[in-house]
Amino acid sequence: MERIRQSYIYALIAIFFWSTIPTAFKICLSELEILPMLTIASLTSALILFMILAAGGKIDLIMRSTRKELLGSAVLGLINPFLYYLILLKAYQLLPAQVAQPLNMIWPIILVFLSVPVLGQKIRTKSFIALFISFAGVYIISSQGKLFSTGQSNLAGVLLATGSSVFWAFYFILNVKDKRDEALKLFLNFLSGSFYLIVFMTITHSWDIDYGLKGVLSAVYIGIFEMGITFFFWLKALQLAPTTDKISNLVYIAPFLSLIFVHFILNEPVYYTTPAGLLLIISGIWMQNRKHAGD
Repeated sequence: MERIRQSYIYALIAIFFWSTIPTAFKICLSELEILPMLTIASLTSALILFMILAAGGKIDLIMRSTRKELLGSAVLGLINPFLYYLILLKAYQLLPAQVAQPLNMIWPIILVFLSVPVLGQKIRTKSFIALFISFAGVYIISSQGKLFSTGQSNLAGVLLATGSSVFWAFYFILNVKDKRDEALKLFLNFLSGSFYLIVFMTITHSWDIDYGLKGVLSAVYIGIFEMGITFFFWLKALQLAPTTDKISNLVYIAPFLSLIFVHFILNEPVYYTTPAGLLLIISGIWMQNRKHAGD
């Protein structure tokens, strides 16, 4: 019983921090450009993950990494954090936080369709139904409170927010196939991503800007609680839980909880279409993940 209680505590801590991230994104983007913001966050995340490895006595795992494994980490680091967050943050720059965040949530559905060419899996009829339901939710959220009026959301922002889910789903597939320690994989990914970002910053002369304290602190917060230590809390919750199903489903509390922070901190009016569309997106994901007899 104590293990179950601890698993829920760890899970709820992770969910709380994840629910604050859309607000942190918008605050940071109001102070910093995307590239320096992401570079600071990625470097912070790499440092936090290194500290987690050190605390667990796993530093030797870095030294034992083969050339092939390091190359794999370099590829994954190009996808996440480099490409994935550049695309996602641009979507946040163009859209209200309450619109950008849920549109990015459709990645579990996209994952199923990417599994066909990558893993050779077959698509069942329920996957097409789930995709339709989730994209109905995307349309409703994109309407921003005006369901029967077109052109309410920035189209480029909507395409970037939903498109970022493709990169995350692809990253997820490749990451699952990599059987190394999770903290090690994430550290090397963010270390590689930080290298790409520093090079890109140098090429584009993005170092030559004013770095306000508020923006820097927001980027550090994102690096710690979006990309760094929160994953540790989540993994700890899954490890302590007798079964992962109930714990995993708790993650869907985050987008609803984030609406509270978005409303009271960013002063965004919450459109009635946002929770309605969220319910459809989550319903599609639930249908896709639901197991039937014989599955």
